[in-house]
Amino acid sequence: MLRHVGRRIAGLPAVLVLTYRDDEMGADHPLRPLLGALLASRRLPLAALSRGAVARLAGGTTATSATLFRLTGGNPFFVTEAVAAGPDAVPATVVDAVLARARVLPPEALAALEQLAVVPSGVGLPLARALLDDLSVLAPAERAGLLEVRPDAVAFRHELARRAIDDALPATRRMALHAAVLRALTAGDEPDLARVVHHAAGAGDDPALAEYAPAAARQAAAAGAHRQAAALYGQALRTALPDAERAALLEDLAWTHFHGNDRPGAVRAGTEAVALRERLGDPAALGQALSTLALQQWAALQIDEGLRSVERAVASLRPGGDSFPLAFALTYRAVLLVNLDREREGREAADEALAVGGRLGLAQLRPTGLIYRGRARWQRGDPDGHEDVRAGIALAEELGRLDDVMMGYTNLASLLWRYARYAELEEVLEASRRQADGTEHTTHDRVVRSFGARLAALRGNWADADADLRWGLDGVDGGGMVARQALPTLAQIAVRQGSPEAPELLATAWANAESARALPAMVATAVAEAEQAWLTGRDSLADHARALLAATEGPGREREHAELLRWLHRLGDPVVPFPGCPEEYAAGLRGDWRAAATAWERIGAPYERALELTGSDEAGATLDGLAVLDALGARPAAALVRARLRGMGVHRVPRGPHQATRGNPAGLTGRQLEILRLVAAGLTNAEIAASLVLSVRTVDHHVSAVLQKLGVASRRDAARALAGLETPG
Repeated sequence: MLRHVGRRIAGLPAVLVLTYRDDEMGADHPLRPLLGALLASRRLPLAALSRGAVARLAGGTTATSATLFRLTGGNPFFVTEAVAAGPDAVPATVVDAVLARARVLPPEALAALEQLAVVPSGVGLPLARALLDDLSVLAPAERAGLLEVRPDAVAFRHELARRAIDDALPATRRMALHAAVLRALTAGDEPDLARVVHHAAGAGDDPALAEYAPAAARQAAAAGAHRQAAALYGQALRTALPDAERAALLEDLAWTHFHGNDRPGAVRAGTEAVALRERLGDPAALGQALSTLALQQWAALQIDEGLRSVERAVASLRPGGDSFPLAFALTYRAVLLVNLDREREGREAADEALAVGGRLGLAQLRPTGLIYRGRARWQRGDPDGHEDVRAGIALAEELGRLDDVMMGYTNLASLLWRYARYAELEEVLEASRRQADGTEHTTHDRVVRSFGARLAALRGNWADADADLRWGLDGVDGGGMVARQALPTLAQIAVRQGSPEAPELLATAWANAESARALPAMVATAVAEAEQAWLTGRDSLADHARALLAATEGPGREREHAELLRWLHRLGDPVVPFPGCPEEYAAGLRGDWRAAATAWERIGAPYERALELTGSDEAGATLDGLAVLDALGARPAAALVRARLRGMGVHRVPRGPHQATRGNPAGLTGRQLEILRLVAAGLTNAEIAASLVLSVRTVDHHVSAVLQKLGVASRRDAARALAGLETPG
């Protein structure tokens, strides 16, 4: 029929549309010669959907669609069915479609397909040959469009198809197939340990798990793959192990959870390790386990418990003389004390740890000791402490200790922020990003990126800073110790924008800083509270700032002390500059608004400069400052300035940009409203990023922040909420 129509249609006002699956049409298919005979034909091959198209079809973001794209390979049928089925499910319709193709294969081809289906991702040709002997058995599956045979590997065309076949296997058959892969892998000299563990678990081979899982977990952790490491440690711990080995694995798991930002999991693992060590009665091993637990407790804001653990460790180990556990305990005693602003004691602990480690030749502990000795020195005003921190990072890189490198960058970023060395901070942020790329150092990455967000906020880029800071909070157990770097600035941005979130954020930031016993976080929050007092006339909001004045006197805290004085000065408190006061603060405290504005301009802080301009007695300078405040969206400060201008007798006060705040109860920033409109228009995050000249990661953070503020879970719900967020202009 097709041949008949094809020969006669050329002269007719008609089109013949023919669709077929080209991956199901082998060289001997009868349709092939017919297609060759249709001379007046045009072929329109349908390529797989792009990742952006998958994101749009799924109604998600380019971030959330990454897994979906990997699973489906862009197959539209698979995408729509997977979205309908929900996360982690293999849709029944996909299973039926895949099995329908597989069941028509010859028995030997189907058996080979099932063998490959238990291997996630591609199967390298050496492994495929070891499993199948003759790869030609795969030809029917390849012709059916189920497999791709490449020069280096054999792979299912769609991961979802592999899962469909794997899920359809009887349990006994699946275990036997995993066992075959396990035998093939362990026959080699250097097997991929993570794969070995996967197939040992699939085969139910506990002896193989006990043999390979610990090494695989440590290998993954050393590479920074902390989620994979946690899963591998979990598999090892499910086997029958001696208590001493189990305790060692639990300590390693605690560190993996720490770096991977699972603080509750870290405390649980550390606590269980200590309990096992106590039962075993080995004082040295117990001391090391207590030191590990101490840091996890500190990170989870269990400060007293952490101090008790590390002091108990040091006290029990010191009588035994020099040892690795003693050096380890002293090192982490220094870490806790320096983080709690007890620099003098922390410096002593770091010096002792370095001395013990030096006598024993313990190079692996030296980077952390140097970093925290340097931080203790620098925090007390000794700028040469910077050299210790840099030396510790360099040594960690030389030793290949990636966790210590990331920890070093976290501390260096903190110190550079404290001393306003912003150009160096930008270099450290970039170096940290390069190190973190492709790893899962989530704890350190969130802290370091929080400093980048604080720098963006200082420079007036409040929308992007807000999004990055919310990502830094992570939503896990209230942020824990990580949140002390993000919450104060997030609250400050809310204060400056007049967001309804400001009171709640201020209260949360103070509670977190107080629980962390972190003086820098307390000061940053108290400064934001004092600014809120100035903007609202509620003087009592500055009580924390007044109470912290004495704690910030002395070397190393000059900027914190000056920042508190600046806002108390605006509230009318009788404060004056002090020796060593940074000039941008000292000039303002002296009443020299020109010098203060110039200093803040050099730093690149438009809001701070605008405040100095609007504090002058000159209408022109005040109007210039008002324009900056309006451009930043600093509505509360701009309202005070307008009232002041009218009091100065200025009759033509600019009205400022039109606001629709009554219709924006969620307190979205201008940038967030802009992004919400683009989300509602159906754009993916990649398309939004291209439109606004932002990175996709930044847009991902913005979208996450918008969903959080709106209290919705999906982009579709956010789009529906848009109508209620804007009032007619």
